[in-house]
Amino acid sequence: MVPVLARLRSFLASRPSRSQAREHSRQHNIFEAAATYVTAAIEDDDDRLDEAAGWVAPEALMFGINELACRAVTELARERNEPVEVVARRLLGLPRAERAGSN
Repeated sequence: MVPVLARLRSFLASRPSRSQAREHSRQHNIFEAAATYVTAAIEDDDDRLDEAAGWVAPEALMFGINELACRAVTELARERNEPVEVVARRLLGLPRAERAGSN
């Protein structure tokens, strides 16, 4: 996930103004942009990354990516019959969380 965010930051720094981004003939919603952006990052497709990042405002794209991550972790947790936190931490390579008050 870190490479995705690094790419997003570098793209946003060189992004054209919002008026130029609105010139696209077809409007895309934030979830479509997020799904395309994340897929392009996984596939290492820089052209598609740039295209998807230009579909919506940067804040909207970040919201969409966050929502996609939340839904993905929730679905994996359901499929695995595990707590959401366990799945999220495992995906990120983190150790199990210590619960407050447990010894």
